Amino acid sequence: MDETGDIRAGRLPAEDLGRNFLDAHPPLHGRAALVEASRCHFCWDAPCVKACPTSIDIPSFIRKIATDNMKGAATDILSANIMGGMCARVCPTEILCEQACVRHDQDDKPVEIGLLQRHATEWVYGSDTTPATQLFRRAAPSGRRVAVVGGGPAGLSCAHRLAMLGHDVTVFEAREKAGGLNEYGIAAYKTVDDFAAREVAWILSIGGIEVKTGQMLGRDITLDQLRAEYDAVFLGLGLGAVRALGAEGETLAGVEPAVDFIARLRQADDLSALPVGRQVVVIGGGNTAVDAAVQSKKLGAEDVTMVYRRGTEQMSATPVEQDFARSNGVVLRTWMRPVKVHGADGRVTGVEFAYTRAGDDGRAVDTGETRLIAADQVLLAIGQVLLPDGFGGAAVLEMTGDRIAVDAGFATSLAGVWAGGDCVAAGIDLTVQAVEHGKQAALSIDAAFAAAQGRAA
Repeated sequence: MDETGDIRAGRLPAEDLGRNFLDAHPPLHGRAALVEASRCHFCWDAPCVKACPTSIDIPSFIRKIATDNMKGAATDILSANIMGGMCARVCPTEILCEQACVRHDQDDKPVEIGLLQRHATEWVYGSDTTPATQLFRRAAPSGRRVAVVGGGPAGLSCAHRLAMLGHDVTVFEAREKAGGLNEYGIAAYKTVDDFAAREVAWILSIGGIEVKTGQMLGRDITLDQLRAEYDAVFLGLGLGAVRALGAEGETLAGVEPAVDFIARLRQADDLSALPVGRQVVVIGGGNTAVDAAVQSKKLGAEDVTMVYRRGTEQMSATPVEQDFARSNGVVLRTWMRPVKVHGADGRVTGVEFAYTRAGDDGRAVDTGETRLIAADQVLLAIGQVLLPDGFGGAAVLEMTGDRIAVDAGFATSLAGVWAGGDCVAAGIDLTVQAVEHGKQAALSIDAAFAAAQGRAA
């Protein structure tokens, strides 16, 4: 983005930026981890396991922490969720496993499962002084080749499980790096020390996985080609298109998707050279909106306002994320809908919002009042969509709304094609859910190979 108007770099000294982007949730260490592990009741038929989308055996890995069996703990986690390291950092445990913890019934404080998961896996990926440790081995080569489109959580999860099962995998990734939203779309203070790249490198170290970057479906490759050249195809495309605001003035300079702002920040070598507005308005109520708003503030924006059309209870950002935004100086305004982006000389100067209220059907309806909030930078976090015409060739997939339709095994309507993650009409848009989709799709693909082998015999 051009450094013009009130969007400029260097709003804070480099040392302040360094402090602002330290790990927002530092890991547990040593005795603290043992004390926290001792709080677990090691429940039989544990509700926390049922609440985990990847069904990690949480009591088992915590018990192993308590007995200093870190390899066993990490294996428990990563066998179920190959991206357990990242999920420990970004998963909303407060509404999943920790919400189900029976400790709530005793002292209103659940076992800190997410921090314990991070503690158990931290050592696996290596550091500047210690090498990474590979916990898994490939099965004997099967002779089968699978194309995975998308190097995000769903695609990498699928690729790793397929590699474990002995199949050869080629991952086609549109960007310069694999990792998907873990690399490009999550706040920097959630994944410090280049963790996303280290986790990807560890996943690929099992062998049998080739990654081809700069390969976009519909531009560089087509679904028809992949179906012809590979024994199976998995689509882990994510959601590539940003929803339009649908308001006058949204094309003014200074208005952009929040995911683009976050990606630019995540890939910046020098945060002091990254431009940010003086007055920033973030439109949306999800985790992306929170990440964009908080990082704007941490870069030195004076006023950051996050605006949502309904109430805080309807926000997809959890109460913990909302409180984190407030504690970092972000103002949350609810029941306001954007109706016009104002500007001068081709640049944004503010956003006009209509006040809303809950209608009889629960939807937000306008009250007739409006308010103008000044802004020199507007970040849109109002959701993303899949463009179904971007597959290339003649292949047509059955859709459910704007997502790919899949069956219980994540097979699509096209023979030999599976899909998972945010691009499918199943589950919730979380990293942990995408990992589970990829794992289950890999098992489904392997089962299809085994069935075909049996028929051939």
